[in-house]
Amino acid sequence: MSIGIFDSGVGGLTVLKEVRNVLPNEKIIYLGDTARVPYGEKTKDLIVRYSKQIVEFLIEEKVDAIVVACNTATSLALDELNKTFKTPIIGVIEAGVRTALYTTENNRIGVIGTKATINSKKYETEIKKRNHEIEVYSKSCPLFVPAIEEGIIKGKLINQMVQMYLDDFKDKIDSLILGCTHYPLLKETISNIYPNIKIVDPAKETAQDLKEILIKENLLKNDAEKGHEVEYFVTDGQDKFKEIGIMFLNENIDHVNLIKLYKKFF
Repeated sequence: MSIGIFDSGVGGLTVLKEVRNVLPNEKIIYLGDTARVPYGEKTKDLIVRYSKQIVEFLIEEKVDAIVVACNTATSLALDELNKTFKTPIIGVIEAGVRTALYTTENNRIGVIGTKATINSKKYETEIKKRNHEIEVYSKSCPLFVPAIEEGIIKGKLINQMVQMYLDDFKDKIDSLILGCTHYPLLKETISNIYPNIKIVDPAKETAQDLKEILIKENLLKNDAEKGHEVEYFVTDGQDKFKEIGIMFLNENIDHVNLIKLYKKFF
């Protein structure tokens, strides 16, 4: 038995990295739906459909719990997934909200993400639910994911993109939620340009949430074989996934399995 983690592409590797730090002896199956990335431009119905296909696959692989390491899928599909499947499934938004509420000092929080995540208003809703006095400033950044997927995380081009999207925030917010699991790779760039804004990465808190669930449900196994803790699956582009994965994990990915997702939910 193992933990399942999925994302539309490589971004979820930021969550995988934190999960491995917190649960180093657990087996993990990671699935990147690279044939259909990015999810942020797709409709809710399509994202729900894709997410169900992935969860079905992970359950067939006998995972004990699943992390939706994608903000778009969390915001649009998590509720439906928990209604459909009995396996514990968590997303990344709740952890990000909790951390931002703890971090902010001026009660002004920024959220950046894909169009689908921002349009869902999920972050804003969850923040206001906990503290209605918080002002939330949201912006979609559709160019970030393609840039990161191409390995563009430093330099003049990405600096221009960051300023184009975030200059409106600089005199308003004191905390910024990275509402996409790709975005932690831009953390250094954003901090260099806006040193007074605290960056909130939901991945660390999400990993802690997962650990608590596994302990509560008595699902900790501690049986991962050293050097074989993670099994990787993608729906396209194995070589590119391995190449970009190095940026996220700071280690080589030796083998990636190519799969076609079962179309039960079409």
